[in-house]
Amino acid sequence: MEVTCLLLLALMPLRCRGQGVYAPAQAQIVHAGQACVVKEDSISERVYTIREGDTLVLQCLVTGHPRPQVRWTKTAGSASDKFQETSVFNETLRIERVARTQGGRYYCKAENGVGVAAIKSIRVDVQYLDEPVLTVHQTVSDVRGNFYQEKTVFLRCTVNSNPPARFIWKRGSDTLSHSQDNGVDIYEPLYTQGETKVLKLKNLRPQDYASYTCQVSVRNVCGIPDKAITFKLTNTTAPPALKLSVNETLVVNPGENVTVQCLLTGGDPLPQLQWSHGPGPLPLGALAQGGTLTIPSVQARDSGYYNCTATNNVGNPAKKTVNLLVRFMKNATFQITPDVIKESENIQLGQDLKLSCHVDAVPQEKVTYQWFKNGKPARMSKRLLVTRNDPELPAVTSSLELIDLHFSDYGTYLCMASFPGSPVPDLSVEVNISSETVPPSISVPKGRAVVTVREGSPVELQCEVRGKPRPPVLWSRVDKEAALLPSGLALEETQDGKLRLERVSRDMSGTYRCQTARYNGFNVRPREAQVQLMVLFPPEVEPASQDVRQALGRPVLLRCSLQRGSPQRIASAVWRFQGQLLPPPPEAPDHAEAPDHAELRLDALSRDSSGSYECSVSNDVGSATCLFQVSAKAYSPEFYFDTPNPTRSHKLSKNYSFVLQWTQREPDAVDPVLNYRLSVRQLNQHNAMVKAIPVRRVEKGQLLEYILTDLRVPHSYEVRLTPYTTFGAGDMASRIIHYTEHNTCHFEDDKICGYTQDLTDNFDWTRQNALTQNPKRSPNTGPPTDISGTPEGYYMFIETSRPRELGDRARLVSPLYNASAKFYCVSFFYHMYGKHIGSLNLLVRSRNKGAVDTHAWSLSGNKGNVWQQAHVPINPSGPFQIIFEGVRGSGYLGDIAIDDVTLKKGECPRKQMDPNKVVVMPGSGAPCPSSPQLWGPMTIFLLAWQR
Repeated sequence: MEVTCLLLLALMPLRCRGQGVYAPAQAQIVHAGQACVVKEDSISERVYTIREGDTLVLQCLVTGHPRPQVRWTKTAGSASDKFQETSVFNETLRIERVARTQGGRYYCKAENGVGVAAIKSIRVDVQYLDEPVLTVHQTVSDVRGNFYQEKTVFLRCTVNSNPPARFIWKRGSDTLSHSQDNGVDIYEPLYTQGETKVLKLKNLRPQDYASYTCQVSVRNVCGIPDKAITFKLTNTTAPPALKLSVNETLVVNPGENVTVQCLLTGGDPLPQLQWSHGPGPLPLGALAQGGTLTIPSVQARDSGYYNCTATNNVGNPAKKTVNLLVRFMKNATFQITPDVIKESENIQLGQDLKLSCHVDAVPQEKVTYQWFKNGKPARMSKRLLVTRNDPELPAVTSSLELIDLHFSDYGTYLCMASFPGSPVPDLSVEVNISSETVPPSISVPKGRAVVTVREGSPVELQCEVRGKPRPPVLWSRVDKEAALLPSGLALEETQDGKLRLERVSRDMSGTYRCQTARYNGFNVRPREAQVQLMVLFPPEVEPASQDVRQALGRPVLLRCSLQRGSPQRIASAVWRFQGQLLPPPPEAPDHAEAPDHAELRLDALSRDSSGSYECSVSNDVGSATCLFQVSAKAYSPEFYFDTPNPTRSHKLSKNYSFVLQWTQREPDAVDPVLNYRLSVRQLNQHNAMVKAIPVRRVEKGQLLEYILTDLRVPHSYEVRLTPYTTFGAGDMASRIIHYTEHNTCHFEDDKICGYTQDLTDNFDWTRQNALTQNPKRSPNTGPPTDISGTPEGYYMFIETSRPRELGDRARLVSPLYNASAKFYCVSFFYHMYGKHIGSLNLLVRSRNKGAVDTHAWSLSGNKGNVWQQAHVPINPSGPFQIIFEGVRGSGYLGDIAIDDVTLKKGECPRKQMDPNKVVVMPGSGAPCPSSPQLWGPMTIFLLAWQR
């Protein structure tokens, strides 16, 4: 009989639905991590609260066909982090050990190319409580002249937390409150960073010398425990005080060993000392031990501010700073300034001339300058003046002014900079003044104004400088969009006027400026010139790769377009088919412009002309390739994921069925699909069941359906589906089918299909079967077995014996379901037998905007010792859960049970089904379309055969 049934079931049709299956993306965000609470705030915004360090899990439940792709992004929260600069492409967003900076608004964007993208958001609020910080501040003021002084103490407690913390002050073990006595005030100061509460002790009394504790609490939100800090106030409590063993500015020579001591002169409790350096950390090799800082063999790079800080949480921290200056000199430069008054740019007899000298030094103001002429110290006179700190030049610059230049003033002038009495070597620079000393000029050598080079090669840009002395050349870029040189600098100095670039790239193309420097030369308007750099690079083409589908016998046009390249023209284009060279297309006329694309036309696509086409485009520098995959293969099927209950379980046989649904992607692009090749393989096994599914013409958006039967619980299967046309096999699509109890639940697994016990009820539902039930269970109530009638079958029930009381409630909450339809039907079997039966309620918890429970169905009283079935229609507005609520009646004979809960998409059946009848599940499919008249008689025949 079983074989006959299977053969008949194999005739059941492949079901097809018409247009309209393609649907735009819809999205809804739900949480699945360690949430403390999900609530709505004052503007109906969903807020997901989580403790810092827990795992954040957000799920973007999507509907739509084809299946939407999901992208997560984020805006900054309480502090900026890097997440908003990236994207996560996954339906589930998971962040381990979430930090406070990762709070903020998270966006889920779902799109599938149909309609507009769906965007949903949720605000994540990360909860935390830091350790509190307690500081003590004291003030003393005169009262009534000099008779006595009033001492006031402020204990300031500060903490960072989310949500705002609550403060409790204690003296010893006693809690203090505001205005508890005239000597105590508790208040919040204005303009503080973080949360602060101040305990004020006015006119300090002997009993005020005690231990004070600041306890902070966020009222156990997210399970965050309270934290506390204690301070002992005595009559010797005092802020820290410091003094240094050296002056605040310490000048040393390189190579010396430096030791600085920071001495405590006060403070109770004993302050903690710490050394720091700005900018940057302490030098390598420096040793900070207590209040002593030692820097061995100090170098110029060790210069900076060294801070010694003492803290004991009383008053403000004491801080002393040492400005360490390590002597050094570098970069001796000079400038020649002709007569400024006469606006001259040349050295002329009878006019004034100024020579300036400068070195970079530390300390700058301690540098001394000496001038020499022809090796001898320059003698000052009315025509020879030395000035320091010329306002037109850098600080601490020495200038030698020659008034009314004579022929005898020509010669070699030397400027020497030194630190008197220091081992730092002197620096000097020479300036030659003669009739040959002329201002510079700059030019580009002939043939070097435009430099052309291949990408990846080195290049040298050159400018020639004439004049005496010859100053350095400064290079920069003219292009506004590329202000920096390849080195990353805005200006680059070269002594020989040549700018060398290694491995040039196309981005380096542009105009470069060379100009004379004002130092080590004439202090006049800079001379400049420009060099054009052209970087040749291979072409960039589009499309790099393209899948071209066409029906057999139809023409195909392939185009390879040049997007970028230098030069921007196609020198040659070569076509290949399956690696073999094709004859060149007809050449363009000589007067035609250089083409920016190459084309190949196939008059009629055939099996022989299907395959891989390559177009190699060259521009004399290199080449790029467009790749076309041309065929009449059908596109892959697109599996339909929005079926609410694709799995159908068969409790007695331990088998399950799966409703496989799909549409055909772009069916009109190629020849009609004739049939599908279905391959079903159990995971971790090699053998597969293969079957051909014939179809008639498939239209775009048409939903095809096939029922897979005899799948074994709880195994998973890989399904492969390949369309076939007259051309042959098309693209295959695959998916994994997992056995799930989420939509049809028999409670056979101890995980009870993801159902959970509500934490807000009075007691729990119990899972049991005839073998595990208590033998002393109350008689005349409760079911003997589950709906299958076997002793091994499990069900859920409420035990109403003591300590249960009248009105006690037990709630069983389902997993979260995504709403992909307007109507659903919840079907389940119930057993309500006993003279004290209370009520069985079905509630729907909507998660669209907060958690709202609504009653959908209720039944009360004794219904007999029989399993009966209920069908309850619901229409959730968003993601939802169903809740079974059992209410205890007036006595212990009131056990209620449920079994075989099913959630189906669509409306409920109009007529209740007899729970004692065996429902035969559909079998394997047959070609579509089918005769609808066959379905009814066949079902009746099968039911009669079973009975």
